[in-house]
Amino acid sequence: MTRHAILLAAVSGIVLTSAAGAYAQTAPDTAAPANDAVEEVVVTGVRKSLRDALAVKQGSDKVVEAISAKDIGMLPDVTIAESIARLPGVNATRDRGNDSQAVVRGLGARLVLGTINNREVASSEPDRNVRWEIYPSEVVSGVQVYKSQSADLIAGGVAATINIDTIAPLDYRGPAFVLRAGPVFYDGGKDIPNYGTTGYRGSGSWVHKINDDLAVVLGVTAQRQKNGYGSFTGWGYNDSNARPPAGASDYSSDLNRDGKVDYTPWGAQMSASRIDQKRTGVSGGLQFKPTDHFELKADALYSKIKITEVQDQTVWGANNWGNWNRGDGTNTGWNDADYHAAGASFTLINNAVVAGRLPYSSVQTVLAKYTEAKDLFAGGLNGKWTGDQWTVTADASYSRAKRTNTWKAVRFEAWPAWTTFDWRAGVTPTITTSEDSIKLSQTADLAGSHDGPERLNDELKAASLDFARDFGGDSVFKSVQFGVRASDRTKDHTRFTFSPAATGATVPASLLSAYKLSDGANVPALLTGDIDKIAAVAYAAGAFDLKNASEDLGSRWGVNEKVYEGFGKLNFAGDGVGGSWITGNVGARLVHTKTSSNGMQQDTASAFKAMTVDNSYTDFLPSANAKLDFGDGKLVRLGVAKVIARPPLDELRASRTLANWSPWTGSAGNPKLKPFEAIQFDASAEYYFRPEALVAVSYYYKAVDSYIGWKQTPATFNGQTYTVASPANGGSGHIQGVELTFQTPFFFLPGPLSKFGVYSNFAYVDSNLKEFSPANNPLRMTGLAKNTATVDLWYSNAGFEARLGWKYHSPMTVIYGWNGSDLQTLQTEKTLDFSSSYQINERIGVRFQVNNLTNQVLRMYRDNDPNRIGRYDSYGRRFLVDVTLKF
Repeated sequence: MTRHAILLAAVSGIVLTSAAGAYAQTAPDTAAPANDAVEEVVVTGVRKSLRDALAVKQGSDKVVEAISAKDIGMLPDVTIAESIARLPGVNATRDRGNDSQAVVRGLGARLVLGTINNREVASSEPDRNVRWEIYPSEVVSGVQVYKSQSADLIAGGVAATINIDTIAPLDYRGPAFVLRAGPVFYDGGKDIPNYGTTGYRGSGSWVHKINDDLAVVLGVTAQRQKNGYGSFTGWGYNDSNARPPAGASDYSSDLNRDGKVDYTPWGAQMSASRIDQKRTGVSGGLQFKPTDHFELKADALYSKIKITEVQDQTVWGANNWGNWNRGDGTNTGWNDADYHAAGASFTLINNAVVAGRLPYSSVQTVLAKYTEAKDLFAGGLNGKWTGDQWTVTADASYSRAKRTNTWKAVRFEAWPAWTTFDWRAGVTPTITTSEDSIKLSQTADLAGSHDGPERLNDELKAASLDFARDFGGDSVFKSVQFGVRASDRTKDHTRFTFSPAATGATVPASLLSAYKLSDGANVPALLTGDIDKIAAVAYAAGAFDLKNASEDLGSRWGVNEKVYEGFGKLNFAGDGVGGSWITGNVGARLVHTKTSSNGMQQDTASAFKAMTVDNSYTDFLPSANAKLDFGDGKLVRLGVAKVIARPPLDELRASRTLANWSPWTGSAGNPKLKPFEAIQFDASAEYYFRPEALVAVSYYYKAVDSYIGWKQTPATFNGQTYTVASPANGGSGHIQGVELTFQTPFFFLPGPLSKFGVYSNFAYVDSNLKEFSPANNPLRMTGLAKNTATVDLWYSNAGFEARLGWKYHSPMTVIYGWNGSDLQTLQTEKTLDFSSSYQINERIGVRFQVNNLTNQVLRMYRDNDPNRIGRYDSYGRRFLVDVTLKF
């Protein structure tokens, strides 16, 4: 089955493999032990994909994880991230319930390079990260996760390079048309009123061979997600020990008078989101091969996502939970009387308030609406001429990503006599108030909010020219490759905002209703209502008119990056040690980078100045890879390389913002950042003991230099000291890990049990690298989960297939959202998925899937302390049913 089958497949199942290499070599004759009876069996579906994928792995030099051509579109996957997250050493972080950004070998998304058809692409994120949900799984033909570096790969992936393949239509064999459609149900939003939770997925593809030399392909996909959910958020702590210097960012006091500093929370929030996300994608390709010596390919992918998210929020404790010190030597804070009032109480763990009962705490209702539109276009033209000894390849590409988002909110406030909270580790976050939400007085005395329009644009142009010469003969050196590449990338960002003034009117109770969520945090009923009707009362008609918006100058920035690269690579093959056959390559890549960053820097509460900063650096990146084939399915791989990942683009910005009130904080970019650097070593031993069967162990070590993290440093402007958070180079250390893979059909069991099989992997990662914050108790490096495991049990027989898949990771540091300085720890997650399918006949197939069967919640905590809640989200389960037609 060819790569294009990924777009046309109807059979459900999982086919994940630790595929090593770039589909460049054929597997040796020793791909499996000689067993005529087994080899003569005709296999299809999951077993066919496993067999094909292991043949690719066995015949390649690079260390790469891959998903076979039959996989994508058959998993319970909304995003590509959900597919690749089952590979060894790969995790993904969830956003709105869907896997979004990839984490590889304990290194976060900032160190993962995303490519399409081996081309770097623009991103709708402020940094370089690829949110994989923008790539519909139905319009993709294959994915490779390159863990080892080779000189011919674009520089930029310290953790890995994840490449998405699209279609080569001349290679396709199969039905000309394939259609798939069905409903998708999300139960996470089942309790939200006036909200339907059923969406849909649909896709279609058409391949047409005009003649033997020319073919075209067109794929389309459409999806609507109604994945509402509840999210509880802790706002953090006024802990100047975690965010130095003391007296600049926040204060703290001695609550229990024991002579020790105690830290209090800034507040908490509960939000129920009614999400309506629509995604459309179109992919097209043309392949022209008029002679055996020349081939031309053109491909393009367009994907668009539009999100409307209505948010019903309640905010607690914004006025009096944070007990800022008076600064008068009394060791009591501004809100000390509330913590010691008659009937009040608080619980301290590690000198932090994690539970309490306080009088007259503010309860703010925030009714909001968020909209986001983002799109991606990526296309390119590739021409290849092949002679008797020489091959010349030219490639030109262009990609553009845009994002526009707005957020508007109405706010009103009430003051119940008592509010209690408890979110310590091991308990479900709980908040209670002395009065029901709907009975509280709702007076429009708080200003509204309108953030946006916020606009992000990213444009990337690139071209490369590569040469290869085949030496032929009996020489150990088989071929040489060399080439050049140039790219020009510009990313810019602007943001507007305004705050409508409150009228002071009382919002009529008739405009509000209350409801509770049955899953997630245990909190009072949330209020909901028509935001536009309520805004007319709270702020008067036309309050959210964009003509009232003014630019947030501190958010204006732009970065231009020009990269010039050249490489050389020598491929070899010959007799190795111990009777093995050795193949491999040695090479190097030279990378010169020039950046120009601009932005607006704030010096006082209202003064800004424009700033432009230029920077440049050059990196020499040698690499070597070798594979020793001992026959009978036994292989050993070795690799060593120097690798880099250029700094996130938004962290190169020249802008700076300062808070206009206490706590006195600020945020700035760093245009002088140097890239992440690492020297890495890879080794693996693999044994292919039957078709579709593998046992493998791999080890890697990365000596990391110039790690980029966020620091809080004091800076004084106009006599006021601020804690300014900014990225900086500085971290050095190592990261190492072991990955185990085992997969096999149960050929050793009798009768029907032999139709079952297992795919499993386990990864262990260790590192001495730490983030720079919090200062007193630094977090582990972003993306590092010490233990990751996947176990999939599958069944395949007579057109019916089923899979039960379990995924586990231990706690890891993550960047949540768009703020690179907001580091939190994602607690252990264990997810369980199920998928099944039945091929009724050659033309019709049906599929049923359930994702997150056990409703695994997402829980994060702050400051490396599980008692300091960060987030607690309950996304619910996802159910999918669809039908596939081929003709």
